[in-house]
Amino acid sequence: MNYTSTRNHRVSLSSAQAIAKGISPEGGLFVPQRVPLFEEGELRELTGLGYRERAKRILAKYLTDFTAEEIGRCVEGAYAAGKFSSPEVAGLHTLEPGVEILELWRGPTCAFKDMALQLLPRLMTVSAEKTGSADKIAILVATSGDTGKAALEGFRDVPGTCILVFYPVDGVSPMQKLQMTTQEGSNVSACAIKGNFDDAQNGVKAIFTDKAFEQRLAARGISLSSANSINWGRLVPQIVYYVSAYCDMVAKGAVAAGGKINIVVPTGNFGNILAAYYAGLMGVPVHRFVCASNSNNVLTEFLQTGRYNRNRAFYTTSSPSMDILISSNLERLLYLLGDEDTLRVNQWMAELASAGSYDVGRELTRKIGERFSAGFCDDKGTAQTIREIFETRGYLCDTHTAVALNVYMNYRKESGDQTPALVASTANPFKFCASVLSALRPELAAGSEFEMIEALESFTGIDCPPQLMNLRGKEERFTGSCSVGEMPGVVEQFLQIV
Repeated sequence: MNYTSTRNHRVSLSSAQAIAKGISPEGGLFVPQRVPLFEEGELRELTGLGYRERAKRILAKYLTDFTAEEIGRCVEGAYAAGKFSSPEVAGLHTLEPGVEILELWRGPTCAFKDMALQLLPRLMTVSAEKTGSADKIAILVATSGDTGKAALEGFRDVPGTCILVFYPVDGVSPMQKLQMTTQEGSNVSACAIKGNFDDAQNGVKAIFTDKAFEQRLAARGISLSSANSINWGRLVPQIVYYVSAYCDMVAKGAVAAGGKINIVVPTGNFGNILAAYYAGLMGVPVHRFVCASNSNNVLTEFLQTGRYNRNRAFYTTSSPSMDILISSNLERLLYLLGDEDTLRVNQWMAELASAGSYDVGRELTRKIGERFSAGFCDDKGTAQTIREIFETRGYLCDTHTAVALNVYMNYRKESGDQTPALVASTANPFKFCASVLSALRPELAAGSEFEMIEALESFTGIDCPPQLMNLRGKEERFTGSCSVGEMPGVVEQFLQIV
């Protein structure tokens, strides 16, 4: 199993090389040259296993240059007992008959990014050993909230690495910001960006593709890599949890073995739903992939019309991890559905960079519509869904999960599709306490972050996870900010190469 680039078919790398590099030199994203398929009866076998054993089997299909012992060591370390509050690692909650919630936020930072970012540092360490690199690996991350903390925690004090996270100064929740600015570790840092997530993401990509900057770092024994979902090592662990969730649905009788499901995902950067699509390509029986957006509905419009247009108003919403107008991982879907035509992918990405939009044409739009449905939900609908779900089903969800549930309920009503549904729940509601409390009891949504947490605990009878509550009174280590143009200088200072 080798990997090529969405923009250059001449690229052919091992999985270790792809993970270590993060992004292809010309700006393309690494993709497997073929998608491995489940053999007959293999999903049935996986149903009888636990999450860790399933992960080892699935990862081995993509990481063929890793030994079984290396994969086993990485998986056991990432998902060790006690790291996740659920014994299933990513367990299911039955919201109602026919609707299962996949709780992906049981990890150390209370967000779905833990599922991949507890594993990626281990994969990257092994990759560096396998590629013979003695360089120090500098991880640069742009985050809309959850990736930042999960990456900082995952790479904290990992030998041979250091990590710098950029986040939009006004584009994350107070809890997300506090998680990043108080992060412990000798090899970590975070910096606010005077702009939105797209500005941070574009700034990081520009640094990755700056040849002169790369040469300066190489002369000092430093190589760059990414912990964003542009890195295949971030994406492949996410495929695992969709396969595992289907097995769990079969095991609990939520779907018959071989029966199809719908997968509903709240997403801004398209990585989380793309992982579900890869699981479907491997053989997980999926009827529809339902993409849920907030008011920044660029993905909804694209999936419905085939036109991607980032030239629109940007909204700061109650679901900030989805406040994105440039969805990097969509490039991988275009490559897959566009007959792996790198020339067309290059053309579309060039048009996006120069004009802010592109159109994939009628035929590709038709192919997308055969598998994907899409919808969006504004902040009013998000709050209403949080309240209704709690009042009628006793389930407390965060703002992003509420967007997914709102979009799915509307899809089901409009289409009449009663296929069993798997809804990805991406964060613990206490990470967005002010918004969740405002939806339930607006008169209580006042005071400090931790006063509101106590009010939400009291009203719902649900305890805030200790890893969030323990941030109370913790000293903030990283309080700096910069413009997008100043990002290279911040990186230089962090790496001490000024």
